Amino acid sequence: MNKITPYMHVIAENPDHYVKQIPEDRQAVFNDLRKAILDNMPTELAECMSYGMLGYVVPKSVYPAGYHCSPALPLPFVNLASQKNFIAFYHMGMYANKELYNWFITEYAKRCKYKIDMGKSCVRFKRMNDIPIDLIGELMTKLSVQDWISMYETAFVKNK
Repeated sequence: MNKITPYMHVIAENPDHYVKQIPEDRQAVFNDLRKAILDNMPTELAECMSYGMLGYVVPKSVYPAGYHCSPALPLPFVNLASQKNFIAFYHMGMYANKELYNWFITEYAKRCKYKIDMGKSCVRFKRMNDIPIDLIGELMTKLSVQDWISMYETAFVKNK
């Protein structure tokens, strides 16, 4: 079996296969993050492989239009990945909702010793012992699937 090392990406058949390939020094915290997401995400979301990482998506049965960039795919919401130098957590709701983004930044500062390393929707966790797992769980409760679909359609789907 190929292991995900800090220097390579592996194509996984399913989320469990992906997790088994993560370097051992990251597996416990990665599993804790995964559990926080699964335990707190809206029930309409589904876990799957998405873009080579764990994806938490709005299934086509809930949102038949799918993702506008590739309509055959379900609508992405959250992704989790083990990258070269960090664990990446992508939350599209923070990208689309400034209020949610600001809440997260404020709460992160209260719970973590180190400055946040973040892009538009990606939080990069470089220190495995300073990941606010409870905050990720709480974040997963802040946006319903219907709210995400509405935001997504307003921000990304062009009206005909």
